[in-house]
Amino acid sequence: MVVLSACKPVDWAEKKWNAAFNEESSEENEKQISNEQTTQKPNDENKNENSDEQPSAETDLPWLEETVTASGDGKAVVQNLDDLLIVANKERNLPGNYEPKDLVTPNVPFPFKEDLPKKKLRKEAALSLEVLFKAAEEEGLELLAQSGYRSYDTQVSIFAFNAEQKGEEVANKTSSRPGQSEHQTGLSMDVTSQEVNFELVEAFGETKEGKWLAENAHKYGFIIRYLKGKEEITGYQYEPWHLRYVGVDHAKKIHEQGITLEEYLQKP
Repeated sequence: MVVLSACKPVDWAEKKWNAAFNEESSEENEKQISNEQTTQKPNDENKNENSDEQPSAETDLPWLEETVTASGDGKAVVQNLDDLLIVANKERNLPGNYEPKDLVTPNVPFPFKEDLPKKKLRKEAALSLEVLFKAAEEEGLELLAQSGYRSYDTQVSIFAFNAEQKGEEVANKTSSRPGQSEHQTGLSMDVTSQEVNFELVEAFGETKEGKWLAENAHKYGFIIRYLKGKEEITGYQYEPWHLRYVGVDHAKKIHEQGITLEEYLQKP
């Protein structure tokens, strides 16, 4: 099985990618963060667990096999596009024209000054990322956001450029094919730190920032999307830098079970 990197274009594609982004217009997004919107409320110990008004979470999950349809060429196309539990991978393709409608730029530090689309996330994820970064800062940690939203067309350019330079087989090992990148959902942000020279490398997982994220990201609705030892399931290598927003309740369950998003959404 070929294991890919879901996030990082090769270095020689990164410059071309950023150059293309610089030509795109980017709107300003001003917003006020609210702890009530982003912090998980404590459970009510007196809540009636048998209440009919509280359906089981499992009955509401968007199961993998129920959220795709076959296209004319036989590819599985994702249907629950606006769902926070949307899954895009090598077997599940996003439509070429899909772009989240609520993309905003979170008020967090980046290692570059350009106002690029890859700074953006869907609004709920962006607000929660701000709270996560603030919590990390209070712990004396220095996180930087490196890469968020990536359009289908951008992924076309990245993959095509890599294939032209190194051949399609090699390109398939270093970047996602168009429609299969989770960054297109607007729910993922790659993060880094100065300790690893702002790079997206496995060594980030051994930094104090990386270790803190692994232990605490779920408290703010994020999971480490591509876990070590789960490559056969996700199809991608271990990426301690890749945060994926799923919401606090789901993130807590996924983290506590030590499973992937694919496993969480596999219908029993």
